[in-house]
Amino acid sequence: MYRSLFAIFLLVLIFSVSVRSSAQTSKAKPSPTPPVEPKPEGQETVKVFTEEVRLQVVALDQYGHFDPTLEVDDVLVLEDGVAQQIRSIQRLPVNVLLLLDTGNQLGLKNTNTTSAVALRLISGIHDGNRIAVMQFANRPELLQTWTTDKAALAKVLKTKVNSGKSSRLADAIAAASDQFKDTPAGTRHIVLITDGVDTPGGRVTMANALKQLNSIQASVHIISYTVLARQTLQTQTKVIRGGDGVQRDANPASNPVANGDPTLPPGTTRTPGFKIATIDTDVAMRRKRKEYERAIRASETQLSAIAEESGGQILLPEKTDDLLSEAESVARDIGSQYVVTYRPTRSLALAKPGEYRKTEVASRRVGLYLRSRRGYIVTNPQ
Repeated sequence: MYRSLFAIFLLVLIFSVSVRSSAQTSKAKPSPTPPVEPKPEGQETVKVFTEEVRLQVVALDQYGHFDPTLEVDDVLVLEDGVAQQIRSIQRLPVNVLLLLDTGNQLGLKNTNTTSAVALRLISGIHDGNRIAVMQFANRPELLQTWTTDKAALAKVLKTKVNSGKSSRLADAIAAASDQFKDTPAGTRHIVLITDGVDTPGGRVTMANALKQLNSIQASVHIISYTVLARQTLQTQTKVIRGGDGVQRDANPASNPVANGDPTLPPGTTRTPGFKIATIDTDVAMRRKRKEYERAIRASETQLSAIAEESGGQILLPEKTDDLLSEAESVARDIGSQYVVTYRPTRSLALAKPGEYRKTEVASRRVGLYLRSRRGYIVTNPQ
C-alpha cells in the first residue's frame, strides 16, 4: 500500500515539474513579429526636406586667376544680413546648358558665328562635366541632352543649328530651367548667347520665366550681341553730310569753260554738295531698325540684371573675333567655381511660398575675390 501511495506521489511530482518547465519555456519565447501591412495604393512616400543651401561661388586671386586654396575660414556668407555657419566648401562636376539664340530677324546675328562660339566654349570646359545644347528661334528646341561626349556635342553644333525669324527668349529661359530638375543644386550653369530681344507672342511671360530661372539657382553667363548689333546698325544707316563744297560732274572730260569757272578742274563747279555713305530708301526697314536698336538697349540692361542676380557675368564684345575669345573667358569662369554649403539660421521649412532670401558672399582674406548670386527663392518640398 505504501508503495502504491509513493508511486502516485512520484507521478504527481513529475507532472507538476513538467508543467512548470513548459510554462517557463513558453514565457521566454519571443512573440512573433507582426506582418508588415502593404502601403495603401495612392499613398505618397514621405520626403525629407534637407535644411541646406548651396551657393556657387567664383574664387579669383588678385590677378584674376582661379584660386585653388579656398577654405571655410576664407568666406563670409550673409543671408538677409545675418552671418551663416558654413558647413563645407567643395569642387563638384558641373552641368552646363548652352542656350543659343538663332533668331535672325534683321540679319544681325550670325548662326555660324554662334555655333563657333559654342564650340570654343565646349573645348574650354573640363572633361567629365555634363553639357547640353538648346537652340531657340520660333520655339525652344533641345538639340543634345546631357552628355560628357564632346565629339557628339561638336557634331550637333556643326549640323543641327538652324536660324529662324523670331526669338522667343522667355519661352527658351523657361524650357532651359526645366532641364535642371534632375541635376544637383550648386552645379547648374546656363550660357546664353543672344541679343536679348524677346519676340512678342510667346507662351511664357518674361516675368514668369525669370521666376522659374531664379528657382533653379543656376549661374547665368551671357555672351551678348547687343554692342556688335548696335554698331552694325549705325554703319548701315549712317549718313555722312557736309561734303567738301565740290560737286563732281559725271563726265570728267567736260569743258571747264562750259562750267563757268576756268580755274576749276574739268567736271567740277563751286556749287556746295554732300556725300552719302549709305542711302536707305526703305522707310519701313528704317523704322524696324530704329525699333530694334531701342530694344537691344533695353535688353542689355535686362541681361545685365539676370547675370548679376545669378552670380554670372555678361560679356559685351564689340567685334566678331571678341565673341570667340569671350567664350574662353566663360569657360574659365565656370572652372573657377566652388560650392559653398550652409544650414540657414532661419528654417527653410517655415518659409512662405515663393519667399526670397538675399545672400551676400564676402572674402575674409586679402587678395581673394569672390562672386556669387544675390539671393534665392526658397523651394519647398513637393
